[in-house]
This record gives sequence, structure tokens and C-alpha cells, in this order.
Amino acid sequence: MSTTTVQPKRKKSFFEGGREDSPFKRLLIHMALLAYCVITVYPLLRIFTVSIRPGNRLLSTDLAIIPADATLESYRIVLLEKPLLQWLWNSLAITAATAVIGVILAATSAYAFSRFKFPGRSLGLVFLLTTQMIPSAMLMVPIYILAIQMDLVGTYRGLVVAYSVTSIPFSIWILKGYYDTIPIDLEEAARIDGCTELEAFWRILLPLSAPALAIVFLFNFTQAWNDYLLARVMLGAQETLLTWPLGLQRLQGQFTTLWGQFSAGAILVTIPVMVLFLYTSKYLISGLTLGSVKG
Repeated sequence: MSTTTVQPKRKKSFFEGGREDSPFKRLLIHMALLAYCVITVYPLLRIFTVSIRPGNRLLSTDLAIIPADATLESYRIVLLEKPLLQWLWNSLAITAATAVIGVILAATSAYAFSRFKFPGRSLGLVFLLTTQMIPSAMLMVPIYILAIQMDLVGTYRGLVVAYSVTSIPFSIWILKGYYDTIPIDLEEAARIDGCTELEAFWRILLPLSAPALAIVFLFNFTQAWNDYLLARVMLGAQETLLTWPLGLQRLQGQFTTLWGQFSAGAILVTIPVMVLFLYTSKYLISGLTLGSVKG
């Protein structure tokens, strides 16, 4: 006759969540999250406040979010008298090309690392990971030398190539980890039904990897969208090719800075990224969780 030993139920710590949490604990969690949101949003509100202040009150210490004499003059000047739309278009063209090229190259490369066994596979993955440990400033000199040799300085092509080179290694790691969670039996079943290996990759693996592909696209997009230093080196001082970080820097003079216009431009350039994040938010949650566990 066998006896079953009942293990005593372990008492959870205060920081472990569960459905049986007390109302007091839930209140503390919500208050902490609310405080974090206020701390995060407040600097953005201050930037908005500076953007709607009159020119003679830019350095005022008033803490009101919307001043009594608020004006949209800075937005009018930035949109109508400054080439902000041209700067945004240049940045959008460069970042979109970088994101698309990065997704294509990373998706195919990650598929090879995930599904094929070949000599140097593990070493290649380690090499890709070690490239992320090199500071980006150290890469500018070799990238600039190669761009000069290939006549890519002062062109969008050179900047897209430079952004793609720096973003693809990390993208490969993200997609490779996600591909490993997808059973290979699905692709084998598709090949039994008559699909080629490329068709199985296109029809089966890529649709199932949509969350990870969205993460990679956003990573490549934001990296290229927010960059200033590499764009400054590659594009130089050509006014027609300026991206928005380089354009906003033009509002900062040697002895004075147009803070109202600078803040208005900073608010406007966040709109495309916010729209993109809101549109792809449904992929972000699943893409950041499912790719972390193999099974």
C-alpha cells in the first residue's frame, strides 16, 4: 500500500502576483504604474508647453502645461517656413528602405541558421552577437572609408547600406529564436503536399512569424529614424538630403537656439512613429513573448 505525501503549499511572496491578490496590493500596483506614467509623460508635456509659448516667454519658470497666452506660431513657422516636411520625407524614405531591406535579409539569414546544419553555424551566430558589442562610433570610420571607395557618400544609398549593416545581426538573432519555436513538421507537411522549400518558407513560416517580423521591422525603423551621428557623417551638409535630426539641429545656432520651433518640430516628428507603433501594437506583445521560449 502506497502513501502519498502532500506537500505543504508554498506561501507566495508579496512581489508574486496572482488572481487572489488583495485589494490593497492591487491598489499599490496601480499607484506605482500611475506614478511611472506621470514621470514618463511629464517631460513630453513640458516640451509641448515650450512649443506653444510666445517667443518672449520661452524661458519662463511657469509650471502650467498650457500657458494663458498660448500660441501655435512655432508650429506655423516650422511647417510653412522651414523645410520640416522635406526632412520628414527624407527620413521616411531612408528608414522605410532600411527596415524593408533589413527584414528581407534577416528573415532569410535567420531561416538558414534555424533550419540548416552547416559548418561554422555556431561560430557564425557568436560572431553576429559579438558585433553588437562594438560601439557604433567605432564603426563609423570603416563604414565611411568603404562608402568613399564605393562612391556612396552624400547619397541615400550609402546611408541605407550603413543602417542595414548595423541592424541585421541583432535582427537575425531575434528571428532565429522565433523560427526555433515553430515546428518544422509544418514545413515538411507543406513539402509533402507539393511545395518547394522556398514556397514552404513563404507560405508557412513567414505568416506564422508575423509578430517577430514586426518587431524586427520596428527595431530597424526606429534605429534609422532616430540616428543623428551616422547621418551627419554620411550626408554631410547637403541641405536637400537632410533627415529630421539634422534638420532640427539647424534650428540651433552658435549664439541662440529657437527653442519654440525646436520643440514644435520635436513634437511633430513623433507622430509617424506613434502611428506606426499603434498600428503594430497587436504584434508587439506576442512578438516579445513567444520568441523567448522554445517549445
